[in-house]
Amino acid sequence: MARRVLFLCSRNRLRSPTAEQVFGTWPELEVDSAGLADDAEVVLTHEQLDWAELIVVMEVSHRRRLQAHHRSRLKGKRVICLDIPDRYDFMQPELVTLLLKRAGPLLR
Repeated sequence: MARRVLFLCSRNRLRSPTAEQVFGTWPELEVDSAGLADDAEVVLTHEQLDWAELIVVMEVSHRRRLQAHHRSRLKGKRVICLDIPDRYDFMQPELVTLLLKRAGPLLR
């Protein structure tokens, strides 16, 4: 059975969509991504939170916002912070490398 992983960043334009694309081809993983800001490309929904088994955020501020706004939906779910700042472009090689290094071992 595939593990369901949700990647979150602020606006779902650069980091989390990159993570979704990078890990979307991995066997045994189902992935999705969203943003926590009101103007995100894909705004986080309750359905996504309910679907996810593992939630991966890019910054500590994302974890805080997630807990402040969605605490009741996080019960029993693991939330991991990769500590990747918002200074990369979509699919930028350095971002892909960081994602593989920090999230890869957790998703194997």
